[in-house]
Amino acid sequence: MAYENNDKKMESVYSKRIRAGKRRTYFFDVRETRGSDYYLTITESRKRFDSDGYDRHKIFLYKEDFNKFVKGLGEAVDYVKTELMPDFDFDAFNHDTPYEGEEGGEAPVQNNTEVIKEEVAEVKEVIAPVVENNTPLDNGSTEEVDKW
Repeated sequence: MAYENNDKKMESVYSKRIRAGKRRTYFFDVRETRGSDYYLTITESRKRFDSDGYDRHKIFLYKEDFNKFVKGLGEAVDYVKTELMPDFDFDAFNHDTPYEGEEGGEAPVQNNTEVIKEEVAEVKEVIAPVVENNTPLDNGSTEEVDKW
């Protein structure tokens, strides 16, 4: 932990940045509590149109909710891709050239099912090191992800 001007500033134990267009970036940050526990913050940062600066929206995700969150996210993304928009080319957004001002870039992925699996695997990779008891949710439980 770092402290600046008597203000507590939590440093990330692990951080992953995902650029999503010219104006949007997502950050996945694993942070440590005072009690040596871990949680995840998911931040969406969007560049403002009318002024300098960014709008930020943050979600705090605690270890007891990791499995339910990953399961719910995977199911929601899969539903949109397979049921609502099966003919939409989601791969068109996997740019192999960088956006203006970016360095590098990723090659396009060819298969939507593989994209879903890779996205879920990346989220699990971020979460797995901080989960004390990393047992899968598929343990016969009938618990559903809460619906709004």
